[in-house]
Amino acid sequence: MAGGAREVLTLQLGHFAGFVGAHWWNQQDAALGRPTDASDPAEELCPDVLYRTGRTLHGQDTYTPRLILMDLKGSLSSLKQEGGLYKDKQLDAAIAWQGKLTTHREELCPKNPYLQDLLSAEGVLSSDGVWRVKSTPNGKGLLPLTTAETPNPLIPTEGSIRVWSDFLRVHLHPRSICMIHKYNHDGETGRLEAFGQGESILKEPGYLEELEDRLHFYVEECDYLQGFQILCDLHDGFSGVGAKTAELLQDEYSGRGIISWGLLPGPYTLEEPRKSIYRLLNTAFGLVHLTAHSSLVCPLSLGGSLGLKPEPPVIFPHLHYDATLPFHCSAILATALDTVTVPYRLHSSPVSMVHLAEMLNFSGKKVATAGATIPFPSDQSLPDTLVQLGGPTPWTPLSACRDPRGTRCFAQSVVLRGLDRVHHTSQLTPGTPLPSPLHACATGEEVLAQYLQQQQPRAISSSHLLLTPYKMVPPYPHLSSSLSQQGLVLDGPPTRAAVGSIPVFAALSSSSSLHQTLRGLAKELTKLDLRRWASFMAAGVEQDDLPEMLQELHSLAQCYQDGDGFTD
Repeated sequence: MAGGAREVLTLQLGHFAGFVGAHWWNQQDAALGRPTDASDPAEELCPDVLYRTGRTLHGQDTYTPRLILMDLKGSLSSLKQEGGLYKDKQLDAAIAWQGKLTTHREELCPKNPYLQDLLSAEGVLSSDGVWRVKSTPNGKGLLPLTTAETPNPLIPTEGSIRVWSDFLRVHLHPRSICMIHKYNHDGETGRLEAFGQGESILKEPGYLEELEDRLHFYVEECDYLQGFQILCDLHDGFSGVGAKTAELLQDEYSGRGIISWGLLPGPYTLEEPRKSIYRLLNTAFGLVHLTAHSSLVCPLSLGGSLGLKPEPPVIFPHLHYDATLPFHCSAILATALDTVTVPYRLHSSPVSMVHLAEMLNFSGKKVATAGATIPFPSDQSLPDTLVQLGGPTPWTPLSACRDPRGTRCFAQSVVLRGLDRVHHTSQLTPGTPLPSPLHACATGEEVLAQYLQQQQPRAISSSHLLLTPYKMVPPYPHLSSSLSQQGLVLDGPPTRAAVGSIPVFAALSSSSSLHQTLRGLAKELTKLDLRRWASFMAAGVEQDDLPEMLQELHSLAQCYQDGDGFTD
C-alpha cells in the first residue's frame, strides 16, 4: 500500500447495489493507467484509497478493489465467485490426490458478448487456468477498452444486461464475493423480501463468520483505515443485511467513518400492493437502523418519492434515460456517487470520512440528501454559468425527497469536477462592468465558495474544485445525443459520437426538506393495518419493533425542522 493512503473498504449489499457498484468500479478502472500528456490534469484522486495491491500464486502483481460484495444465488451469471485472477485451490487439491477422481461440472452460463470482447482485449486465459492480465503504463490497472481517438463499438446493449456481472469489467479478489445461497435472485419463490429476513442472515454463524473473516482480511492489511462505505439496497431484505453490517462495523471498528448509501431502483407502480408495502417498510426500517449505526446515511434514487405514492422520475435536461432499466439508473447514481465522495479520496486533503460526516450530521442530523447537475455546462466561465443557473439548488435531487426549493440548508459539501482552468474565472476585459460579485473572484475556488455563501448564507459549506472530469468509457450507457466527446452541450443536430468524459456538479446536503420526507414516511406507516401484512412481521420483525421504529423516525424528522418556522 502506498504511503499516506487513507484506505476505505467498500461493502456492496444487494443486486441494485451491484449495478451501482459495477458502474462505480468501471469508472475507477477507467481512471487507472492512462498515458499522461501536457494537457492532462495532474492526478488528483488517490486510487489506493479504494484499491489494494496483491500477488497471485504465480507471482503476478494485482490491483483489485478493496471490496466485500454480497448478493443472492443466481446473480453472478458467468462471473466466478472466486474471481479469475487466482488459481483454483480446489483444483490444486484434486491434482495432489492420487486416488480415483470423479469430476462433476455444472453447465456454465453463457458469457455476455461484451465480456467476451473484454477477454480478448485485456488478457488471455493460459493453459494452466491462470488469467494473464496485460500490463498498463503504471502497472496497476487493465488496458482501457476505449480512448478518445479509438472508441470501442462493442458497448453492451440494454437487452443483453440481465445482472450487474454482465457489464463489470474489473477483476475482483477471491475474498470479495460472498454469496447468500439461502435465497434466490430469480423466480417468485425463495426471495429475500423483508427486513427481518436480511437481519437474520447475519445472525447465522456461517454468514456472520464469513463476513467477519473477510473484514479482518482487508482491514488488517491497511496502514490507515479511515472507514467504510456501504452501498445497500433499501427496498428489499438487504436493508436488514445493511443494518446488521453497519452495527457490526460500529461495534468492531469504533472511531472509523461509516457512510451508508441507501439505494432504491427507479420508479415503481402500485400494481403489486405487497411489493409496494414491503418496499415502504424495508425503506423505513433500513433508514432508521442504518442511521443508528452509521456516521452518515444518504438515500439515492431517481424516483421522486420514498413513500407509497409513485412520483415521476427526476429529469436531467441533457440526459435521456429509461427509468425502468437498472443499467441506466445505476449509471447516473454512480456518476453522482463518484463525485460526492471526492473529498475523502483526494491525494492531499484534510477531509476524511469522519470529518465529512461530522460536518453534515451535527445536532443528530445523520441523514443527508444528494443532488447533481449531469453534465455541468462548461462552454463559458464559471461565474457566468452559476449566475445563469440561479436558485439555491442548481442540481437535480437524487434522494427521493421533496423539492428542496424554499427549504433551509443546514450544511453542504459540494464538488465541481471537469471544468478547464481557463473557465474558472471571468474572462471579461478590464474595465468592463462586472455582472455579479462572482466575476471579481481571482480563482475558481473563490467563485464556488462565494456562490455557496450567496445561495445559502446560513449554511456550513465545504467545496472542492477538480480538473478531473467523470470518465464515461464503455460500458457506460449512451444517454445523450446532444453532447460532444468532452461533454459540451451541442446546439446542432443529434449525434451518436461517444462521450469520453463530462463535467459534474454534485452536493451532499442536510436540509429542512428531510423534515417532511421523514415525517411523511412515518405517517404512511401509521396508517398501515399490519394485520394484512403479517408475513412481513413473521419474517423476523418483532411486534414491538414497529412502534419503536416509528418513534425513531419521528425523532429523526424533528431534527430537520427549521427553527425559523418551517412548516409542511
